[in-house]
Amino acid sequence: MTPARPTPSLQLDAAGRLKHLLTIEGLPREMIVSLLDQAETYARAKTRKFPTLHGRTVCNLFFEASTRTRTTFELAAKRLSADVLNLQVAASSTTKGETLLDTLATLEAMQVDMFVVRHEASGAAHFFAQHAGPGVAILNAGDGRHAHPTQALLDMFTIRRHKQEFAKLSVAIVGDILHSRVARSDVHALSILGCKDVRVVAPTTLIPPGIEAMGAKVFHTLEEGLDGVDVVILLRLQKERMVGAFLPSLGEFHRDFGLTRARMKKLKPDVLVMHPGPINRGVEIEGAIAYGERSMILQQVTHGIACRMAVMTAILGKEKSR
Repeated sequence: MTPARPTPSLQLDAAGRLKHLLTIEGLPREMIVSLLDQAETYARAKTRKFPTLHGRTVCNLFFEASTRTRTTFELAAKRLSADVLNLQVAASSTTKGETLLDTLATLEAMQVDMFVVRHEASGAAHFFAQHAGPGVAILNAGDGRHAHPTQALLDMFTIRRHKQEFAKLSVAIVGDILHSRVARSDVHALSILGCKDVRVVAPTTLIPPGIEAMGAKVFHTLEEGLDGVDVVILLRLQKERMVGAFLPSLGEFHRDFGLTRARMKKLKPDVLVMHPGPINRGVEIEGAIAYGERSMILQQVTHGIACRMAVMTAILGKEKSR
C-alpha cells in the first residue's frame, strides 16, 4: 500500500473545512494556526471536560502497538464527552481473514463517527478515507513511514509556546529520518508555518531521497547540524522497520549523533530539546538530559491531548450529518 497524494477533496469538504486529517502536507497555513489556537484554548481551560462531542463515537483502530498516541487520543475524545471504542486488532476478526474494508463496514454499522487509525502500511489512512461512508471521519495516527499529522501539530504547539515566530527559527531533526513519519510531518509543518531553516541530521544511510525537495537542509555531522539551532527534535532508531545494515552499531550512532551533556553545552542556552517518544537512553539521547531543564518531552505528551482535542473538534464539532 503506497501513500496517495493528498488532495483537498479528500481532506477538506466543499466549504474548505477539515473532513479527515491524513497528512499535514497541503493544509493551508491558516488551518494549522487555527488548530493550534483551539489547542491553546483547551490547554488553558480550567475545566477538563467539554460537551463538544456528546453523542459522538470515536473508535481507536490501532494495528500497531502504541502507548502515548493511543492513550492521548482516548483522553482527548473522553474530555470532549465522546463515547470511545478501543479495538484490539490482534484479537479482532482481521486475524481470521476479515479484510480492512470488512472491518470498516462492520464498525460503521455501529454508527462510529470517527476512526483514529494507526497502521504499519504507508497510505492506510488514505485507503480508509477513500472508502469511508458519508459523515465518517478518518484521523491518521501514523501510517508506515508516511505521516503522523497530530504529532506534527503537538510539536508545533510546543515550539510556538516557547519560541513564538517560526520564521526566525532554526530547527534540527536528528536521527532516523529515513523511517520516520514524524520527520516528514514536522518538515511539512515547519515549512508551512514559515520556518526558513529546517535541518535533518543523520548518517547518509538514514536520509531519505527527496527530503531536500520538501524544504530541509541535509547535514551528516551533528556539530554542523546543531550549530546555532533553536530547537532540536530527536528521533529514535526504528529498528523494527530496518531491513539490512543501516548502522555499524548503536554505540557508534550515539558517539556520532547522540545528544550528550557535552554537546548540550555548545548549544544556545535556551534551546528546546524534543522527542516524540519512546526514547532510547544512551542511543539518541544521554539519560541525564532526557528530562532536563531544556527538555520538552513530557510537555509534548501533555500538549498532545489538547492538539488532538482541537482536531476532533474541527472535524466532528458541528451538527451531525447522518
